[in-house]
Amino acid sequence: MIDKNKPTILLSRCLEEACRYDGTAKKNTFIDRLKPYVNIITVCPEMDIGLPTPREALRLIESDYGYSLVFSKTGSDLTEKMNKFSDEFIDKLLSLKIDGAILKSKSPSCGINDVKIYKSFGKSAKISKKTNGIFAEKLINRVNSIPIEDDGRLTNFNIREHFLTRLFAMFNFKQVEECKSINELIKFQSEYKYLLMAYSPLKQKQLGRIVSNTDKENIEKSLTEYKELLSKALSVSPSTMRNINMLLHLFGYFSKDLTTKEKAFFLDNLERYRQKKVPFSLPLTIINSWVIRFDNKYLLSQKIFQAFPIELVEVTDSGKGI
Repeated sequence: MIDKNKPTILLSRCLEEACRYDGTAKKNTFIDRLKPYVNIITVCPEMDIGLPTPREALRLIESDYGYSLVFSKTGSDLTEKMNKFSDEFIDKLLSLKIDGAILKSKSPSCGINDVKIYKSFGKSAKISKKTNGIFAEKLINRVNSIPIEDDGRLTNFNIREHFLTRLFAMFNFKQVEECKSINELIKFQSEYKYLLMAYSPLKQKQLGRIVSNTDKENIEKSLTEYKELLSKALSVSPSTMRNINMLLHLFGYFSKDLTTKEKAFFLDNLERYRQKKVPFSLPLTIINSWVIRFDNKYLLSQKIFQAFPIELVEVTDSGKGI
């Protein structure tokens, strides 16, 4: 049963159940932590087109007509069957209005950007480039307003934070859409102001103009425009310089109330962040401590300080984040 108070994500079934080609599962600790906070719909495109577990491994091969999905040993072609299933499944999925997806990395059906391509079946050399799995390609093309990641990329701290931020922001906006309230739209824009400034100052201002030009007569049109622009704003990760710009705006709220040493401490750590010697969370936490200390009611509600449940924060990484 779907809980409307939680985001809904699509999950590759093999990240939960033993349904891979070799009869195993690829359990994931991040997904275990995420489960209490989301609804989950699972999919295994390979089993869902009728293949058993265990089964002969599949691979993508390149041809004059694009990529084909075949059994790696026999070469039996499953491309048409996979395309048909993917189109029908995504048609049904659109009505559920999912908020995100986590797919299995390297899978010829579900992988994202990292699927090996071969010249043929059997003993055949790999091609140097990689691509998306057939199901993943269709999902990305048709449901491009939601965050879609694979389990491998989510081991990176920064990618995981970005995914969670997008997931919960788009879900929160969906609730604004459903109530069609101008006041709720204003509240959303207000609470996400500094988070959006970190992602895209230009789009943050454009979103503000949509809100200020909204009235009861055009609320549905405004919500549609806002959602499209919001998705674009959140699709690119914040840069170091945009984060610094946003932090300096927040710093401006308190600069008159701080001691010289406090200001210097913050600015020194901001410079250390610029030099990639400390994580973004350090200067942000310093600002947050002042928000609490001075009881700034407006900033207390800012999503930049907690864009998703704090229980999902995990300072582990594959070596390329934080």
